[in-house]
Amino acid sequence: MTYVIRPARADDLEAMYEMAKLTGGGFTNLPANRPALSAKLQRTEDALARDEDSVGDDLFVMMLEDVETGAIRGTCQIFSQIGRSWPFYSYRITSHTAYSRELDRTFRNRSLQLVTDLEGSSEVGGLFLHPSARAGGLGMLLARSRYMFIAMHRARFSDRILAELRGIVDANGNSPFWDGVAGRFFGMNFREADDFNALNGNQFIADLMPKQPVYVAMISDEARSAIGVPHKTGRPAMRMLEEEGFAWENYIDIFDGGPTMTARTDNVRTISSAAQAIVAPDAADHGMKALVARGRLADFRCTMGDVEVRADGTLAIDQAAGDALHAQPGDTVSWAAR
Repeated sequence: MTYVIRPARADDLEAMYEMAKLTGGGFTNLPANRPALSAKLQRTEDALARDEDSVGDDLFVMMLEDVETGAIRGTCQIFSQIGRSWPFYSYRITSHTAYSRELDRTFRNRSLQLVTDLEGSSEVGGLFLHPSARAGGLGMLLARSRYMFIAMHRARFSDRILAELRGIVDANGNSPFWDGVAGRFFGMNFREADDFNALNGNQFIADLMPKQPVYVAMISDEARSAIGVPHKTGRPAMRMLEEEGFAWENYIDIFDGGPTMTARTDNVRTISSAAQAIVAPDAADHGMKALVARGRLADFRCTMGDVEVRADGTLAIDQAAGDALHAQPGDTVSWAAR
């Protein structure tokens, strides 16, 4: 099977909705709500129609499509710059050391400080694979296609990039971090708060969240153990982020305590290694696996295929990948080795 990543269209709404129902909650960027998803698709259409190459308040939703059947088997999202429409809140973990001469003891205290340090960053998120497609490297294709899109439209994105990983949420949709920290100030459970945030934004956090630091030693053991820990389904995503050059720098999600990974955009491996080449007149019979993409904005398409660099500098692509990209000899493509 051959799969291609392409920008989402209005007629992808039902496929997105069906995937959203499978997330199990705690997935703010993919709410199981048709009007909210429709708004994301409209934002994507507006972003793709904007010709100016500058950083804006853009959202690009991408879809993973089976080339043979047209079935949608995954989705992911790219935000060009967060914190423009409303503040982007995180908890930053800080440490303070105190010493008592009388007790001859040193105390190291950690606290959670509500901050907007990451405002202005680009964000990759919303990655979800249909359960029937969680094999064959499709998660890697989805994840890396976002970086290829950024590399090919670099002027539209910020110099720093982040990815929020879902924190620990149990089978009933409860978050021990939320229950032990923020939930005590809002009068709603995690699922209610997460859904409200997905549909209405997070201004309610600024209105109700205390601005003073929260001392980690004063929260429950369950909440403390969830700080900076990804959901078990997010651990492979965390490893992929680390392979791309992201790191956890003590920022966590204020809802579920999951880690927020950050990187300098130009240092992300796929972005820094992406190169352009002209498609060779003949197809590759074998070669190295690579991510290959072509097209600007609405015409963007990305797939994984076999490539060979010819002596004249052109790039031979296997037939299936070339067909998925709608690439012809002489076209310009971007590629990055697997």
